[in-house]
Amino acid sequence: MAKPRKLALETPTARARLAARKQPYFVRVAPHIALGYRRNESGFGTWSVRFADGSASGWLKKFGIADDLEPADNKSVFSYDQALLQARKLARGEADAETTASGLAPISVDTALKNYRADLVARQSNPYNADWPRLHLSPALLAKPLALLSATELKKWRDDLLGKIAPATINRLSRCVCAALELAAQHDARIKRDAWEIGLAGLPDATQVRNVILDDRTVSRFVATAYGIDPQFGLLIDLLAVTGARPSQAVRLLVEDLYSGAKPRLTMPKSAKGGGRNRAQKRIERYSVPITVQLAAKLKAAAKGRAADAPLLLQSDGSRWHQHPGQSCHRQVDKVVTAIGLDPAEVTMYALRHSSIVRMLLRNVPIRLVASLHNTSVAMIEKHYSRFISEHSDDISRAALLHHEPAAGNVVVLARS
Repeated sequence: MAKPRKLALETPTARARLAARKQPYFVRVAPHIALGYRRNESGFGTWSVRFADGSASGWLKKFGIADDLEPADNKSVFSYDQALLQARKLARGEADAETTASGLAPISVDTALKNYRADLVARQSNPYNADWPRLHLSPALLAKPLALLSATELKKWRDDLLGKIAPATINRLSRCVCAALELAAQHDARIKRDAWEIGLAGLPDATQVRNVILDDRTVSRFVATAYGIDPQFGLLIDLLAVTGARPSQAVRLLVEDLYSGAKPRLTMPKSAKGGGRNRAQKRIERYSVPITVQLAAKLKAAAKGRAADAPLLLQSDGSRWHQHPGQSCHRQVDKVVTAIGLDPAEVTMYALRHSSIVRMLLRNVPIRLVASLHNTSVAMIEKHYSRFISEHSDDISRAALLHHEPAAGNVVVLARS
């Protein structure tokens, strides 16, 4: 490959003739990428790289010393040829074994997302959180090295999403980006966390209540309609409606998790939500959930002839459900929701979980028990379902109100015995 030639920069002798100044001398080395040389009064020059595509996300970064007064080592002191190669790698976020070992090529946002995706897969988590940000990040931001990210440009990216997606969604999206960048920072001390901790701080007043609650009759119609579309899909929906489990938990049930009899139950796999690095271990843990005799009979019939360690729920073709059913069968859910006269944009599989939680709260099941049966915490119940808790407590507390006024009409107050 032919290299850009600028005789004033190629040799120490030629560079010594340049006037010392604060602004670097630049030579273009690739589209949007320029190598800069700054001549200092001391005689030591420095190399820098500039990325400029005409947008506000351009940047300039010094990366090493020129071989003006000491030999190049391609680590901290660079010749012109070495500086050309290093400038391209830094601007494009590329890194090979040599540059990684020397610590000269910080990874880009794009690479951080790739590494985050691999980490999620290794921990048996949903890689969607690493894929989703790509739909909204610009090519310039994806290519930018993490060490050069600024709080200002990340804040501008976040704020530009306002009006396109809901503030609560922006906050969730920002948390996904932060998780990827945080993972990268754990392996590179040069990356400063201030950029995303400040630039991607959560938008205020963005809490969006999305808990759609369905009454019991509507839930029953939901289940019946699902059975009408596909018996195996209906069985999954039926189980979600009765247990209030997350779809990702239900599809991990095994045949041996079903206990039939007079008081049938399931040992439900935990979701491993709540962060931490031991997700695989959490997924092994199980907790007991009661189910109806009718659902137990359907599950027992469906699992007949299968091994104890086989999946309890299967699709109609005999294959396992996707580990995140909400993503794989949303079209079927949309058909069900539309058929029962509701809006698919608002009602999802999770409406069955929300409805189960509220049903228990309104029937005087203790909050601690509701949280345990739904693999969540009391704090999360109180945060997301406080309105229903208040309505329920109103009924209880009203019975204890002091009534010292005479009863009106024909009501006769009975004397205490």
